[in-house]
Amino acid sequence: MELDRLLLPGEYDGEPHDGIDVAGIVNDGRRITPGCLYICHEGKNYNSHLLLPALKEKGCVAAVAAREYAGADVGIPLLPVDDTRRAEAYAASRFYGDPGKRLTLIGVTGTNGKTSVATMIRHILNEAGVPTGMIGTTGYLGAAGNEAAFAAFHAGDAATMTTPPPLTLYPLLAAMADAGITHVVMEVSSQALDRSRVAPLSFACSVFTNLSPEHLDYHRDMTSYLAAKKNLFKQTKTAVVNGDTPWTDLLLEGLSCRRVVCGTVGQCDHLATEAELDGCDGVSFVLETDDGRFPVSVPIPGAFTVQNALLAVAAAREVGVDIPSSIRALTRLPTVPGRMEKVDAGEFSFSVLIDYAHTEAALRSLLLSVRAFRRHGERIVLLFGCGGDRDPTKRVAMGRTAAELADFSIVTSDNSRSEDPKQIIREIISGMPEKTRRRVIVDRKRAINYAIETAEPGDIVLLVGKGHEQYEITSDGVRPFDEKKIVREALKRRRYGHTTEEDDADQDRRTD
Repeated sequence: MELDRLLLPGEYDGEPHDGIDVAGIVNDGRRITPGCLYICHEGKNYNSHLLLPALKEKGCVAAVAAREYAGADVGIPLLPVDDTRRAEAYAASRFYGDPGKRLTLIGVTGTNGKTSVATMIRHILNEAGVPTGMIGTTGYLGAAGNEAAFAAFHAGDAATMTTPPPLTLYPLLAAMADAGITHVVMEVSSQALDRSRVAPLSFACSVFTNLSPEHLDYHRDMTSYLAAKKNLFKQTKTAVVNGDTPWTDLLLEGLSCRRVVCGTVGQCDHLATEAELDGCDGVSFVLETDDGRFPVSVPIPGAFTVQNALLAVAAAREVGVDIPSSIRALTRLPTVPGRMEKVDAGEFSFSVLIDYAHTEAALRSLLLSVRAFRRHGERIVLLFGCGGDRDPTKRVAMGRTAAELADFSIVTSDNSRSEDPKQIIREIISGMPEKTRRRVIVDRKRAINYAIETAEPGDIVLLVGKGHEQYEITSDGVRPFDEKKIVREALKRRRYGHTTEEDDADQDRRTD
């Protein structure tokens, strides 16, 4: 593709560059191939502009750089821009044929609930015969019957990103459109919005779930965090928003997009009433709209499922699916990976649920929801930890919340990364009163085995923090870690009377 079709005159300083053909786009010096356009970035710990003198020799035909490097003599055309990340998004979109224009896009943003809502919307649309893909935390999915078609894109740097970077996102969207997908539901993270990954896209509808303290190591404060989220609705035709959160009014302030408010109280376009929680089996409620009253049943437990379902039905309606069709689809909703996901305990009379809650607000919401639907005499056994190299202020708060709302807590590791997991645990339990019923087991697999082996009849065992993830990140790197598999193995051992040895239990207790 011609260079000047990737970055249009006016987007960079300099004259047009006729006759220069670009064979590919890269932003990593290890991936340079002959004929490519190189995009420079600068972060906290790196500056790829330092590669500029070597780019011609490596085969690059041009480079995009920050304006301060405009005078550099590198032997190839240098295109200075205000924001290299934004330039990368537009260049990638154009290189792959502006695939967003071939698709109806539905964005979902918020601190918690993005994956659940996105999964619901995709399921509703596919059930209605609309070929719908999904991009988000749990992977990149094709339409119904073709779920794993785009798994190959979920690799490398994109593997743990809610919203993939431009050089993954735009070829992925193009591949989805080429495969006959017409609609894509996309989880859109605050970092992706702040870094302009989706800047070239227009969304038919975008959903706002909620906002609570998270990623403040990146955004600094809640004002900056909200401002990043707000960017999505500046490129959205209709906003479907949670009317039960105080952040919604601030989010919508000054925006011109149409808005649809969903909630359980007050003046809402989609109002849920008569909500009933049916233990671990799901929820039911009545949906009230201008079109009438509709009974709704969803086989996902938790009070937050009511709000998630409201948002999903409203979003689906905005792209052409009528309410009765959405409700029928929700009754057949499959388990959302790692979101109140029930693991079959077989003949044992306790329940095991896996959830991704990894902020204090998400943990509190989860525990309050479980307390609301548990039956008399049922204990909440909570297993959780906190991630390393992430906002440390939430550790004490999560410990305090666990002590307040769980009957018994097992404090363990959760992606400790470069930090000492025992130090993270010390910070968590510093928020727990002295008499809190708890156990510290640093090794997460051992902790899960202990939870299953000691579960009592009626217990609700909550494995919290990792959710859909199938890996554990420590200072030694990334290793496979499948909680569902570990639970099933522990249930099998218990079934046949075997238990695991706690040979370092004393060491664990010393962390306490």
